[in-house]
Amino acid sequence: MQFFQKFYDVMLAKGRWELIVQGLGTTILISVCAILIGTLLGCLFALMKISKSRILHGIAGVYTTVIRGIPLATQLMIFAFVVFGPLGWDKLLIAIIGFGINSGAYVTEIIRAGIEGVDIGQTEAGRSLGLNRTQTMLKIVLPQAVKAVLPTYTSEFIALIKETSVASFIAVMDLNKAGDMIRNASYNAWYPLFTVAVIYLILTFGLTKLFGMIERRLARSDRG
Repeated sequence: MQFFQKFYDVMLAKGRWELIVQGLGTTILISVCAILIGTLLGCLFALMKISKSRILHGIAGVYTTVIRGIPLATQLMIFAFVVFGPLGWDKLLIAIIGFGINSGAYVTEIIRAGIEGVDIGQTEAGRSLGLNRTQTMLKIVLPQAVKAVLPTYTSEFIALIKETSVASFIAVMDLNKAGDMIRNASYNAWYPLFTVAVIYLILTFGLTKLFGMIERRLARSDRG
């Protein structure tokens, strides 16, 4: 009973639970929007990387090298205080864009590896059927590549959710920031930190199970 009373006093009393709910909503919003942006950028730059154009290949190479070579927290602060901040942009929007751009660099390599992993005979078969290069890519190569990279893509999404904890560096009230605020207000670190940790664990575990179900269904459809 003492545990639950202490948990109530630290985490629920004085409306502190609302901070957790608000922070969780922000974390989910950033993660979902960022992975969508990252997926779009990843597809675009992956196609540029396998392009025969040296210019497009070079642009994609610079993008992935720079973004993957700079710590995410540093990127986020550059976006917030140097690039978009002076324009008066909302910090939440900046966080979504920053995480999306960062995720896009990793998704680029995931998709590129998936495309290049598809047997060249599949492309040749598509061309022999009268499909042009774009049609072959969209109808034959990409569907196979998506199935192949789904486990790695899942890992990137899960990693992104955990990485959103640095959004507090630019004063975005995410789940981690909510825990910090409760810790500072209650002078108790144990309950806020472990509560936040459990919520992150539930999110990542749930996503792992969800994507695992999708993988199994895709595998059954292939066998069928």
